Amino acid sequence: MKNHRHFIIHKPWGMISQFVNPAKRKKSLLGELYNFPEGTMAIGRLDVPSEGLLLLTTDGKVSEAIRSSKYEKEYYVQVDGVITENEIHQLKKGVEIGFNGKKYMTKPGKAAIIEDPKFPLRSQKIRDARHGPTSWISICIREGKFRQVRKMTAAVGFPTLRLIRVRIGNIKLENLEVGEVIEVDNLM
Repeated sequence: MKNHRHFIIHKPWGMISQFVNPAKRKKSLLGELYNFPEGTMAIGRLDVPSEGLLLLTTDGKVSEAIRSSKYEKEYYVQVDGVITENEIHQLKKGVEIGFNGKKYMTKPGKAAIIEDPKFPLRSQKIRDARHGPTSWISICIREGKFRQVRKMTAAVGFPTLRLIRVRIGNIKLENLEVGEVIEVDNLM
């Protein structure tokens, strides 16, 4: 029986959630954070401008289970403008987004307005108060279509400015520094 290895990382803004760079973009890759063993895979992805919790494993069964709808994923999202409970209600019940060239109705989830979580500033400034107010919300979903959270906030009229995944199931980002990698015994 193979001894699998599992990792929790705080993915920085601007990093590709992969070990190879097929488009040869001038971006850093996961392998620059740590000497991961051969066969390590990211469980789901965070796009280049997204930050936060990313799980990695050498066990394909663990990866498949965590990517399933069994595990809730929570995101803290800074949006452009002052979002209201009306838009939060829409996000909770599901909104129509585009996915694979078709219209897609997101499954119901959780959403709430939150206080600024005071994350460290990222390497590229988002913008300042001269451009108008912003709001922070929490969104919890059990699916993960391509750029789904960004598409959801745009669908209710509030484009995403900053996106940070803070939780997958019971695993939380808390106390991990940006770029930090820790190895754990298991993920489930």
